[in-house]
Amino acid sequence: MVRLRHVTADRFPTLLGTLLGIYTAAMRPPPGQLAVRPSIMRDHGSRPGFVCLLAEAPQVVGFAYGFHGAPGEWWYDVVWRGLRDHAGEETCAEWLGDALEIAEIHVLPGHQGRGIGRRLLHAICAGRPERTAVLSTRDAPTAARHLYRDAGFVDLLPRFRFPGTAEPYVIAGARLPLTGAG
Repeated sequence: MVRLRHVTADRFPTLLGTLLGIYTAAMRPPPGQLAVRPSIMRDHGSRPGFVCLLAEAPQVVGFAYGFHGAPGEWWYDVVWRGLRDHAGEETCAEWLGDALEIAEIHVLPGHQGRGIGRRLLHAICAGRPERTAVLSTRDAPTAARHLYRDAGFVDLLPRFRFPGTAEPYVIAGARLPLTGAG
């Protein structure tokens, strides 16, 4: 039985070792990205509207977190420019103007395919005051892409390359509350 548990922003930094282990197992990022990931995650924990959930069985097997996206944040600003160039200012305001930025959702590989990611996604979005939820994910036919589409996310900006990365991503957004089974 997997249980979801909320983590407060002040407790979040104490869990970074565990969360980074799950992130690494799930994403297999290049070593250079891992060096800066703890400081990025620590900063995310201080953002307005921060929310974090752990999936426990009984050890932590997955997590998700996000916050209210705002100008002046790296991801937000990079995505705003890309989306503006792709679809215009009005589309940016519609999708990013009042958005829950879902920064991370990861489940250990041995626990994937059991609905844990779906539960985390729906729970992190439940009851949020924002109008939309936005995220980035690899632009490939992955289980994550299928999950996001099933939950009502649409591709806003396909084949997007973040500065310093070669791999294409898709920026996706959904209206809140999410659709699909939670």
